[in-house]
Amino acid sequence: MKIILKENIENIGMRGDIVEVAAGYARNYLIPRKLAIVVTPANVKMIEKEQKALKKKLAQETISYQNVIDRINQTSISFERKAGEKDVIFGSVSVTDIKEALDKLGLEIEKRKILLEEPIKRLGNYTITIKVFHEQQAELRIEVKKEGGEETEKMGIEAEEKKEMESAEEKRKQETKEEEVVPEETEKKESKREDEPEEDRGEKKEEEGRPTKKEETGEEEVRGSSEDKKEEKKENK
Repeated sequence: MKIILKENIENIGMRGDIVEVAAGYARNYLIPRKLAIVVTPANVKMIEKEQKALKKKLAQETISYQNVIDRINQTSISFERKAGEKDVIFGSVSVTDIKEALDKLGLEIEKRKILLEEPIKRLGNYTITIKVFHEQQAELRIEVKKEGGEETEKMGIEAEEKKEMESAEEKRKQETKEEEVVPEETEKKESKREDEPEEDRGEKKEEEGRPTKKEETGEEEVRGSSEDKKEEKKENK
């Protein structure tokens, strides 16, 4: 049976399209619900007029839906979930969760148009296809993150920064302390030398130039040995 669609019907056609469908489907479903009109030779002119009006309305709807598509493409929603090992979350993120999040943003999308094959069960980033208007689709970005994860990460970073600052401060103090010790020892030596009387300092210098007792004894022994040898030669003569 040939009919003209008054509404957009998935897998059948768009508003204003003239299509062929099973007679039973048209009489029992489409026509009673005022979703279509039967096309006959008698109403061709009326159908043409109706078609123009329906196509105009369809064009306006297409613009409206394109705005929705653009909004969804620019939207990113996030969910927080408790997670265990290997980023497996407790519970899941379902189609219902996504629809509720979109509703809060003023994007009313039917659940059946959210093409999520199975609930999300791990932390991470995902891209979900949303069927907005017939073959026109949008891509929704979803992030599933660990509950309290950002706060914990922030605290960890702050603690690490504090630790690094303390370490740098300790190192700086140690270097300053070492720099102070060397001049202090030098000053003590200089101070000790300045406290000594001039005479003592002169005597020390003289003593530094004099031979030691050991050196004097050695010289005397050498001289004694030399004189003994001379005496022996005289006696032998």
